[in-house]
Order: sequence, then structure tokens, then C-alpha cells
Amino acid sequence: MENNITTNEPDSSPRITEMATLSHVLEKLRLKKLDNEFRWTEGGFTAGKGKSYNPQDLTIIKTYRFEGESDPADSSILFIIEANDGLTGYSLDTYGVYSDHGGEEGYDNFIRKIPISDRDEQLIFEV
Repeated sequence: MENNITTNEPDSSPRITEMATLSHVLEKLRLKKLDNEFRWTEGGFTAGKGKSYNPQDLTIIKTYRFEGESDPADSSILFIIEANDGLTGYSLDTYGVYSDHGGEEGYDNFIRKIPISDRDEQLIFEV
């Protein structure tokens, strides 16, 4: 099953870039060794390397929204994130009514504080 991918660029409306699946994008990240998962903790994001990151330590360099064809539960958002120490990875979340991380200091508030610098896919996935 393919999903529409919508990317956001600063100062423009969302645009459809290609038809692909979430697993396709995650595989591209794995092949480039950019498949570090940033996970939410009370102390910020961690990528399993023993270090926690605050929003000011990170930049969202690409955003993908996947919309299921018939089931709202299939809606997800993938953020490709670069840390100020050079680590690049991703954070995956659902969106809409299924996104509920609770509390004002939760995931949703944290991700909103991360600066966005949208990059072209070719710069992220260069060979």
C-alpha cells in the first residue's frame, strides 16, 4: 500500500513530492546509516547513545506525512532530525486524534520547539 507523502517547505504550502511508503523512507535512512531513532523521554530526546537532546540541540531537516487510504489510524508523521553534534536520525509519531503524549511538557510541545530547516531529499540521501 502506498501513501501520499507531503513535505512542508518554509514559506510555502505543503506539496506532494512522491508516492512511497513509510518503510521505503525508513529503508533509505537505514542504507545511509541515518536510522538513529530519537525517542522521547522526560529529559528530552535520546538516540540510544547515552546523550539527551534539548530542542535547541536539534534541527528538523525533513518532514514526511503519511496518510492512510481508509483508516485514520494509519496517519503518521516522520521527522528527520539532525543534532548539533552531527547525529542524524528520525522520530516517528501518529498525528490527529491518535497523537496523545499528554501534558504541556510532552512530545508534542517538545517537537514544536525544534527549529526547522527543510532540506531537499537529495542532500539527505546523496549517494
